[in-house]
Amino acid sequence: MSAPPGSRAALPDRLSMGLLVLTAVSGIVDAVSFLGLGHIFTANMTGNVAFLAFAAVGVPGISVASSIISLAAFLSGAVLGGYFGRGVAGPFRRRWLLLCATCEAALLVAAAIAGIAIDGDSTALVDRQYAVIVLTALAMGLRNATVQQLAVPGLTTTTVLTTTMTGLAADFALAGGSNPHMRRRLGSIVSLFVGAAIGAVLLRFGLSVPLIVGAVCVVFATVGYADA
Repeated sequence: MSAPPGSRAALPDRLSMGLLVLTAVSGIVDAVSFLGLGHIFTANMTGNVAFLAFAAVGVPGISVASSIISLAAFLSGAVLGGYFGRGVAGPFRRRWLLLCATCEAALLVAAAIAGIAIDGDSTALVDRQYAVIVLTALAMGLRNATVQQLAVPGLTTTTVLTTTMTGLAADFALAGGSNPHMRRRLGSIVSLFVGAAIGAVLLRFGLSVPLIVGAVCVVFATVGYADA
């Protein structure tokens, strides 16, 4: 249903709130991948590049295959998001966001199903962990490309905070900047922190639980804006 004309101004705020929730989901996903699957990230690709460098110089306990698979899946999702979302604007942008959220939630649920086997049988870890890595990294790549196209000031990414923290510090009022997007940037930092903490706690109940919670959050974070 389309929003009445008087409510158009509220749409950016709804979108910002939704993106903050998605940022928290990124924290949940990285908690699952790093704490549940070993030294691997499926939302934060910067970490995987560093892990590959560590492995290249002989640091033990790092899976080169996992890092490469995660990078490849993330990039594949980003390519899909960039290709199919190109030129989407206006009301179609909201529909595209809802479609991407549905795809992301479905991928997270599929990863949760794969994670059930890992929780129940340690011998299934080698076979199923790659499925969890591929599905979650694909979801994060798709979403990251979508968020980048939305181009919301202060919330151009929902998976890493380096750029967010740089902008927050560089634009800080004491440094001579006006910092117009301080609340969004601070909200993004807090959201990722809270999401990672929630993910770590939910991992006590198995890999599948935090992934299901993340999928539910994705749907609810998006539907309010997409249907506005």
